[in-house]
Amino acid sequence: MTISIESTVGQIAAEHPLATRTFGRHGIDFCCGGGRSIREACEAKGLDTESILEEIAGELAAPDADLERWDEAPLNDLIDHILAAYHRPLGEELPRLEQMARKVHRVHGERQPELLPELLSTYLGLKEELQLHMMKEEQILFPMIRQGQGPSAEGPISVMESEHESAGDALKRLRELTDGYQVPGEACNTWRALWHGLAALEVAMHEHIHLENNILFPRALAS
Repeated sequence: MTISIESTVGQIAAEHPLATRTFGRHGIDFCCGGGRSIREACEAKGLDTESILEEIAGELAAPDADLERWDEAPLNDLIDHILAAYHRPLGEELPRLEQMARKVHRVHGERQPELLPELLSTYLGLKEELQLHMMKEEQILFPMIRQGQGPSAEGPISVMESEHESAGDALKRLRELTDGYQVPGEACNTWRALWHGLAALEVAMHEHIHLENNILFPRALAS
């Protein structure tokens, strides 16, 4: 395993996809924060770097350590994967989560006035931003990359990275508001499903942003 304490989190995630399991368990940002070294990321979280590296080594030694290396795949295949694994599912999931968030706010808002109104507002802002973001990628950036114009796409890529930061901030706020998606004891089934759905959205978005920020964009610019 060729990982040092100065290897960046994004590089580790790109070259060793199973390492993202360790990052996820310890709350290490490997998408928007992928430019930091593993040492810096661990220090920021109060984690022992060598212990984290040992944990990553354990993941890489697992029987299923042959996950797709998207840093080695053709760019068109990577774009197709992003569309199929993230954009298309989000097209269905974002409206579903909105419906649940509105229902939980309508039914329980008065009981949780400091939580549910802000949660709904934060989620709706994230949903609108993601829908517009994906449209711009699908109609502008991805066609440029497919046509071999990646090196001239520095402007659109910069905009996409900035929007990723904004989406990351919204996801962090949702996690703060929900106390790490701890389901309240009085929660109804819709409330529980909303919390589980938002938690799953966070995981998917981290993977999604990682593939773009740390693999697709740098490779397109260098192609």
